[in-house]
Amino acid sequence: MSAVNRRVQELDTIAAVLPLERRDELAELLTDQDVETLRHLVNEGMGDNTLRALTSDLAYLQAWSLAATHVSLPWPAPEALLLKFVAHHLWQPQQRESDLDHGMPADVERSLRDQGFLRTTGPHAPDTVRRRLATWSTLTKWRGMSGHFSSPALKSAIRLAVRATPRPRKRKNAKAVTGDVLARMLATCNTDRLPDLRDRAILMVAFASGGRRRSEIAALRTEQLTVEAPVAVDNGPPLPSLAVHLGRTKTSGADQDEIVYLTGRPVEALNTWLAAARIDKGSVFRAIDRWGNVSRRAIDPKAVNDIVKLRARKAGLDPTEFSAHGLRSGYLTEAANRGIPLPEAMEQSRHRSVQQASDYYNSATRRSGRAARLV
Repeated sequence: MSAVNRRVQELDTIAAVLPLERRDELAELLTDQDVETLRHLVNEGMGDNTLRALTSDLAYLQAWSLAATHVSLPWPAPEALLLKFVAHHLWQPQQRESDLDHGMPADVERSLRDQGFLRTTGPHAPDTVRRRLATWSTLTKWRGMSGHFSSPALKSAIRLAVRATPRPRKRKNAKAVTGDVLARMLATCNTDRLPDLRDRAILMVAFASGGRRRSEIAALRTEQLTVEAPVAVDNGPPLPSLAVHLGRTKTSGADQDEIVYLTGRPVEALNTWLAAARIDKGSVFRAIDRWGNVSRRAIDPKAVNDIVKLRARKAGLDPTEFSAHGLRSGYLTEAANRGIPLPEAMEQSRHRSVQQASDYYNSATRRSGRAARLV
């Protein structure tokens, strides 16, 4: 059996945890040691999304190294190669007009584009370059080696390159799905048809549970739901309550079981969907075919994004301005608008960074504060 075929089979053994659409191509790019590292990380229980990102970055780095130096990535990488990577990805378009050797060489660019690794026509975003260098550094450490990723020369090169080609910082999506926007989207789920019941439950659960990531919503299973005692309220019947055991999340430790709570309308919407779809075990949110048959498999995370855009369009909103991440940013923005203390909102959103979470609060405060109403 050839080395490539062996790597294909080894990649197949982890495909259930790490879906790879280009396994044959990756088997050509990645080395035996690369594949073994991925298998080790799967066995260590690293999160699926983190593994996908690491694999994507590793494949890109290997493809770039082969195109730029005609050899696979060396471990550890010499400082000169790291500087070459920065020079190939962070460059000035104006200087390229007068110096064709500036930036990524044409043959390297053509090779990466032909393989589908390169889609941009200009310099890369600084955050993308930093992330791929961080992946490179992490993989180097996992191999028991030390690299030059903290060298003054590399830090200086990145700083100067970013300063020379400034880019405005962009939010993940243009608009947050705040309470008023969510209400308009929910109003489009106004029938007893299964797609409407499912989409209503997805929107309400994702928002009310602290703005859950689309991967967490797509992966949600009935085994993660625990019925809690009803919540007493003034002048009304008790509200149904559920605990959602998220397990390990993007920001939690390996042994942590993150728990958030749903109360009232989101619980009712979820129970209505589960009863109508006759789901009593397994994946909570599933695909529905044109004949109304509910799949046994969970929906794809991308489907959550598509649902948000579909409901935005049906509500008369511009779907290009909204995404699934808007439910996460919208939750914190709405919490700020309603005066909910930041620590209380973070308990539900499970944000670890006060700085990141407080950005939404600061924006809401600035919009409604006196400083914005001096005239």
